[in-house]
Amino acid sequence: MKAIMVVGTTSHAGKSLITTAICRILSRRGWRVAPFKGQNMALNAYVTANGGEIGYAQAVQAWAAGVVPWVEMNPILLKPQGDMTSQVIIKGRSVGKVRAADYYEQYFDIGWQAIEESLKHLSTEFDLLVCEGAGSPAEINLKHRDLTNMRIATYLNAPTILVVDIERGGAFAHVVGTLELLEPEERQLIKGIVINKFRGQRSILEPGIKWLEERIGIPVVGVIPYFEEIFPAEDSLDLFERKSYKTNTDLNIAVIRLPRIANFTDFDPLESEPSVSVKFLSPKQDLGHPDAVIIPGTKTTINDLLLLQKTGMAEAIQNYAASGGTVMGICGGYQMLGQIIADPEGVEGQAGRFQGLNLLPIRTVITGQKIARQRQVSSNYPQMGLPVSGFEIHQGRSRIEQQADSQAYQPLFDDVNLGLVDSCQSVWGSYLHGLFDNGPWRRAWLNRLRQQRGLKSLPTGVANYREQREQILDSLATEIETHLDLIPFLS
Repeated sequence: MKAIMVVGTTSHAGKSLITTAICRILSRRGWRVAPFKGQNMALNAYVTANGGEIGYAQAVQAWAAGVVPWVEMNPILLKPQGDMTSQVIIKGRSVGKVRAADYYEQYFDIGWQAIEESLKHLSTEFDLLVCEGAGSPAEINLKHRDLTNMRIATYLNAPTILVVDIERGGAFAHVVGTLELLEPEERQLIKGIVINKFRGQRSILEPGIKWLEERIGIPVVGVIPYFEEIFPAEDSLDLFERKSYKTNTDLNIAVIRLPRIANFTDFDPLESEPSVSVKFLSPKQDLGHPDAVIIPGTKTTINDLLLLQKTGMAEAIQNYAASGGTVMGICGGYQMLGQIIADPEGVEGQAGRFQGLNLLPIRTVITGQKIARQRQVSSNYPQMGLPVSGFEIHQGRSRIEQQADSQAYQPLFDDVNLGLVDSCQSVWGSYLHGLFDNGPWRRAWLNRLRQQRGLKSLPTGVANYREQREQILDSLATEIETHLDLIPFLS
């Protein structure tokens, strides 16, 4: 089938962004297009309609293409969980965990089979694939087991874009060095270079572009300017680089940056609120006095809980809650808010029973069977009857303690298994990812915080975040389309 490949000279060069933009550009031109990433390593995940897990970036790319996310768009997802091990997701389902040193031997053939099957399936439904690589295609020690870069480009005979991040410095050396390390049959597939994250005047860069094109014999097909606001990276590296450009916001929300933070994309809708400042806070930092504290999802709930206790952040959150502060836990963060987390089988690597923060009357047991599904529910709080959609991804089962005061704690939704809130609406816990995507619910929750500050309530009749995301995707595609020549890849 017809395909375009996007690879990068390094990780974090901007492959996901370029792939996303191309999906929207070609979709607007009338192509039936789909994204594809053979193997992804990320803790930001999305659950498809059939309950399969894929990388969140591929879900965004599918939305950019105007199609529903499928597991075939990301047939292999690796979710790191510490100690050099990762959970292996193949075609949406967990098949086990493996140490990095053993991955090639145990999963290469199985993984490549899943990739071939996925490509075959996608070829029956779409006109063109926009394929994204991972890291660098020129890692000599890894090329023999690389399932997602030039092996796929060669398999599809796909014209390939090589993206380089010029902000890092050494961009010309990165391009030349990458091409030198590719095999001849791989190098011939590179049909264009994209220089990404460029600041300044194009005319100053022109002599370098001319030299590069003469040196490598491949055209520079795009010089993409630096964007202040882009989609989240696939891993938490992006959290260290995020900067807030907002001033004079009404509310300050602290999100604890857990070592194995998962699905930090949950907080993009909060960051989109003009009146809200979101700060990702290390467990070693001072908590301060924010308007709300959120403990996010994590791939290793117990280990991250133990770190909060070791650093003193757990006690700081408990004291903050005792003083009337608002605390929310999502997924693994919800489990931490409970009384006990038990992992009798050592699913997360450390068997035992562990004390939680004791802010909600729940006990959680970690099990090997994962729950992954989309949900449509109705809210009880902070406003009755609001429709809420999202998805679950967790390996714990939480139950409410029988002696819990039913007046002190209430179900957050019409499904009691999805979360609780205390009677003061100060401590919130939910298994639902994508909760803040729901515009009316998000505004109602923020208005609780605003009331505590004596601030005027915001209108709650707002659209869900997906509509804002569509506007962002259109703006992204429009901007990049003016700087990117796709003709060499569509002929």
